[in-house]
Amino acid sequence: MIEEVILKFLKFGVVGSSGVVIDFGITYLLREKFKIHKLIANSCGFILAASSNYFFNRIWTFQSSNQDITGEFGLFFTFSLIGLLINNSVLYLLNEKFSIKFYLAKLMAIGVTVLWNFASNYLFNF
Repeated sequence: MIEEVILKFLKFGVVGSSGVVIDFGITYLLREKFKIHKLIANSCGFILAASSNYFFNRIWTFQSSNQDITGEFGLFFTFSLIGLLINNSVLYLLNEKFSIKFYLAKLMAIGVTVLWNFASNYLFNF
């Protein structure tokens, strides 16, 4: 049982790494090139990464055979939106209140959010 959870968490981490690339890429593009507010840029990057992560996690990490893909994605996205709230809150706190550089704070916020996203999806979705 514990080995299964660890393996799924490691797979979740690999999928999440691809999401980090998407997240940082979109955030950087919107923030630095298009001058969109940092939390809006962060939200766009996060949402696109979460959408990509759903499909890879469904197929590879959790090997879901649930026929209700819309419901499963809806639950995944709901958990991701809660994760976004956690992510933006941690990002704001670290960047604005503790003056940690934006992208370092973003990386730290992702670390916190990953715990929420994995636990919620492992326990309640997949």
